[in-house]
Amino acid sequence: MRAFVWLLGFVALLWVIAVAQWAGLDLRQFGVTPRDTSSLLGILLHIFVHDGFWHLLSNTGPLLALGGIVGVRGSGTLLAVSVFIAVFAGAGVWLVGRDGVHIGASGLIFGYFGYLVARGFVERSLMSLLITVAVTVFYGSLIFGLLPVDGFISWEGHLFGLIGGVLLAWVSGRDRS
Repeated sequence: MRAFVWLLGFVALLWVIAVAQWAGLDLRQFGVTPRDTSSLLGILLHIFVHDGFWHLLSNTGPLLALGGIVGVRGSGTLLAVSVFIAVFAGAGVWLVGRDGVHIGASGLIFGYFGYLVARGFVERSLMSLLITVAVTVFYGSLIFGLLPVDGFISWEGHLFGLIGGVLLAWVSGRDRS
């Protein structure tokens, strides 16, 4: 329960930041600009900045749903998974992303998705497999977000978020065995 409270607080913070942006505060400098050393802080902070109401609204539901499932393992797990995915996705975008500023929490969403799906294959417990099936049924269409179909969508952030989530599930699952 505590993890979900933290998750709600995180999402509320995203909305407070968005209101500040709508009031005129330009926070895009906290995004990731690939290969620009002045944007290294964006590797950590890009998930907090969104490009408008619809961008944040489209991220809110999946963040709460998938993050809530990750948080069932506890607030420490939710925090560790979230930070790892955000940094992995941000670093990947910084290293190989297209020119431009990459912002938003969708890489985190893709990371949660990858983590939860991979946990089922790594752990092979009934509960983990059921979660894998449910997450795939409800959020499997996320996979289409990996396609570079829109120049304004950071498919690189989605890809590196997904890879980070799968990698973390695999590594943490290996540590348990």
